[in-house]
Amino acid sequence: MAKKVDYLIIGSGIAGLSFAIKAAEKGTVAIVTKKERAESNTNYAQGGIAAVMNKTDSVEDHKNDTLIAGAGLCDEDIVDIVVNEGPIRVRELIEMGAHFTREEGKLHLGREGGHSANRIVHAADATGYEVERTLLSNVANHPNIEIFEHHFALELITDHHLGRHITRLSPDITCYGAYVFDENDNSIETVLAKATLLATGGAGQVYLHSTNPGIATGDGVAMAYRAKARIANMEFVQFHPTSLYHPEANSFLISEAVRGEGGILLNKGGDRFMPSYDEREELAPRDIVARAIDDQLKQRGDDYVYLDISHRNKDDIIHHFPTIYKTCLKFGIDMTTDPIPVVPAAHYQCGGVLTDPYGRTTIRGLYASGEVACTGLHGANRLASNSLLEALVFSHRAEAKALEYRNESMWNESVPDWDDSGTARPQEWVLISHNREELRRVMWNYVGIVRSSLRLDRAFRRTHLLFEETENYYRRSAISAGLCELRNMIAVAYLIIRSAQMRRESRGLHYMLDYKELVEAERRPTFV
Repeated sequence: MAKKVDYLIIGSGIAGLSFAIKAAEKGTVAIVTKKERAESNTNYAQGGIAAVMNKTDSVEDHKNDTLIAGAGLCDEDIVDIVVNEGPIRVRELIEMGAHFTREEGKLHLGREGGHSANRIVHAADATGYEVERTLLSNVANHPNIEIFEHHFALELITDHHLGRHITRLSPDITCYGAYVFDENDNSIETVLAKATLLATGGAGQVYLHSTNPGIATGDGVAMAYRAKARIANMEFVQFHPTSLYHPEANSFLISEAVRGEGGILLNKGGDRFMPSYDEREELAPRDIVARAIDDQLKQRGDDYVYLDISHRNKDDIIHHFPTIYKTCLKFGIDMTTDPIPVVPAAHYQCGGVLTDPYGRTTIRGLYASGEVACTGLHGANRLASNSLLEALVFSHRAEAKALEYRNESMWNESVPDWDDSGTARPQEWVLISHNREELRRVMWNYVGIVRSSLRLDRAFRRTHLLFEETENYYRRSAISAGLCELRNMIAVAYLIIRSAQMRRESRGLHYMLDYKELVEAERRPTFV
């Protein structure tokens, strides 16, 4: 028997939880999360939330910084919405109980690359953890909210499942909920919803090195793509310039704020190199810093560079970066006296499921917010700490429109249950793990920080072979989370590669050896 709710939310990060808190005042909410409720990209965000919170800053400056970072592809109307509404949403978080770092009673505002002023609201270097804690405490025990942990959303339910033939040109596709795999008992549930929100985060695990947690496998983008939603700007993958280089560190992120507080980059020869790449030096936008590091590594044949903040006061370093300090110590690195070995890693997906100013996708009844969405805010490169802000703003706006939609829609009682007849439990798990690792290496080697037409063609061919192999395996195997994640990762890899092949220029995060310059005729979004 199908489960019925007013709102189905897929994902339990800042986008999903902030939407849920408001939606629950008007209806029933089910939050589906494939791991524990606190496991999300939000929880790992160190830097903070960019917002104009004092009189020495201005929304116009925040807007200009965002437009400059976005390399000509930001939607100016969307940027206006976010920078103007953002401070209101941050104050809401504070009213909910978020404890951000203060000095002398006032918010301590940090500064990160690409910002012209100190405007980063943060909780030391663990802002995401504090935001997640705050939102979960407000969700806990709410009578209208149920959280389903270890539940994996398989497919969005659309007209296709009702027997209607739909294509990517179909103008009136509707979402009725989702099929959800309960990993606790290996059952597949039909969840009907009047409105569905994708809040599944990004896809960093598509790459060999990533700052994202293991759950970031692009599930939301892949589901929306299969449901025939429009996807935009997937070629723009942000690589964080500085993740900890250590075999046991699992690409632990060294926050942008370390450079904001005076950290400098050195190659293994001890030479500071950023001044020769950009006049903003270590405070240049992430794409420039990442390419500079990549260039140093290739020129010198090194595996890493150094990030050094040891010239700053020891107590100040520990006060501002307690999590980074403790983590580095675990690996024998004292950042108050020693430089930190770092390497770039896949960090943020600037493209995603295309939405309008109210979080509505091109499928009726389906909304998206957070990293899974392409709102138009980031353009070709996300400005540091704009992501949590974007999620707060668009979850708020989406909730208002979802309420209107909920009030005029009904559950579709004719949706069939999931049919897994003719499948068997998979016997060779090594096929899943092998294909997953091969995909990640292909993406890292050929579709990384620096690309070329030859590399993209190679990646396309290899990814297509992985797609065929995995789809054949999927059709004859019973559902497992690992198999579904692999399918989603392959779909996202295809979207990144195909989008990159369509853009014949270098812009923002997309750097092509064949086309090193900006081309005005290419200054448009990439749609798939």
